[in-house]
Amino acid sequence: MVTTRIIFGLLTFVTVGMIIVSGFSRWENDHEAKMLRIGFVKPEIVSWAPRIIVLHNFLSSEECDYLKAIARPRLQISTGIKSNVRTSSGMFLSNEERKYPIVQAIEKRISVFSQVPVENGELVQVLRYEQNQYYKPHHDYFSDTFNLKRGGQRIATVLMYLSNNVEGGETYFPMAGTGECSCGGQMVKGLSVKPNKGDAVLFWSMGLDGKEDPTSIHGGCKVLSGEKWSATKWMRQKTTN
Repeated sequence: MVTTRIIFGLLTFVTVGMIIVSGFSRWENDHEAKMLRIGFVKPEIVSWAPRIIVLHNFLSSEECDYLKAIARPRLQISTGIKSNVRTSSGMFLSNEERKYPIVQAIEKRISVFSQVPVENGELVQVLRYEQNQYYKPHHDYFSDTFNLKRGGQRIATVLMYLSNNVEGGETYFPMAGTGECSCGGQMVKGLSVKPNKGDAVLFWSMGLDGKEDPTSIHGGCKVLSGEKWSATKWMRQKTTN
């Protein structure tokens, strides 16, 4: 276990270090660097077990508004999950929308920061949480065999925040950290990340040993005021195409 955590730490430091070092002035006129927002994205490691990195300024304000504009006309009440587990409205971008230049840039950025190939990613899901809506703690990895047939297990998640002026609505990791945090106006044990427009949370649902990490359990705290918009990208072990 100790050896695995050391390897996790080294890999994370190397990945984050490479991204930060790439922010020097020689990138200023490089198209790919602009697409990756080199020099703007600021990674912050907030937990080692589970592995969680907050990517500050991951999306531009324009990219956030763009995803919201695509999603708004097609939002539907979340289905497939009992209403007392998740209360929100959402939609998935289509394969055609995945070809849009802005969406392609975001997916390329997700791939670089997660170190998972673009083709291993599921379609982006956009969600809107209104006042008093929430998502109870859950795991992103699958516990059934049906969902593993296309792309294998989910190994990492990138959760991007698309709106500001939200009270509550934190992303909550009850098994991360050793202290207390705010979740929907209450103090609870664990670690939470406040939704800030443009920021993203990258966390891993599986370890280097190929096994699911139960400490990656997470949820969306109750929104007290405002609207919380987010976009989620799940990354698989293999291609999803």
